[in-house]
Amino acid sequence: MKRHGSVTRRDVLKISSVAAAALSGLPLTVGIAQAAERRRMKIGVIGSGHVGSALGTVWAQAGNEVMFSSRNLDHDKELAAQVGANARAGTPQQAAAFGQVLLLAVPYSAFPELVRSLGNSLQGKVVINASNPFPQRDGDIANQARAKGAGLFDAQMLPGAFVARAFNAVPAARMASAHEDPGKIGMPIAGDKRAIGAAARLAREAGFVPVVVGGLDMAKYLMPGTPLAGAHTPEEVRSIAATLKP
Repeated sequence: MKRHGSVTRRDVLKISSVAAAALSGLPLTVGIAQAAERRRMKIGVIGSGHVGSALGTVWAQAGNEVMFSSRNLDHDKELAAQVGANARAGTPQQAAAFGQVLLLAVPYSAFPELVRSLGNSLQGKVVINASNPFPQRDGDIANQARAKGAGLFDAQMLPGAFVARAFNAVPAARMASAHEDPGKIGMPIAGDKRAIGAAARLAREAGFVPVVVGGLDMAKYLMPGTPLAGAHTPEEVRSIAATLKP
């Protein structure tokens, strides 16, 4: 185990590679730029309302490539033009094919038709569902999701995808502003372990502190009206989550 302050063989190799680059005359800025390019993520945003447009804008400004999509392609083209070089617009099908990671931010009632239209394009992809099931708006599908637990229902609805739920509990207005004063608000995340890393990275890039509260069975607490709803500090999110059971 690596002790605090000690240098491992991996550290030595990293240092050696940097030294070799310097000695060879290769500017270190080239290596930094290449590393940054590798870190760029392609994100398909399906649903460009308040949440989707705010998060997609922040992620594009952070250097990721974002494709906005919804039922209104003209609106998405205007939004992409406003955001700038890292943004583009397409159909939901195009966004699903484009993204390494997909953000779903549509009314819950739209999911059956949306999932059918996307076919197998979600297979093996990370899908972050920011949508909440509201019975008064979405009807029976919202009742089903709440009865089963939204995270478990998502996994059933999106077979083959690696699902996480995030950006559900924090008010939509914070999505566009958290990066202006980062590190103050905790973003609770619940999901498949293969999706949590991407969700945590994107939460951090949006200015939040990611707090993993558990698997998809804990996602039922990530919506308005539950103990985790609201803009809490990371410490508060951890404290509240510790009192909850799957």
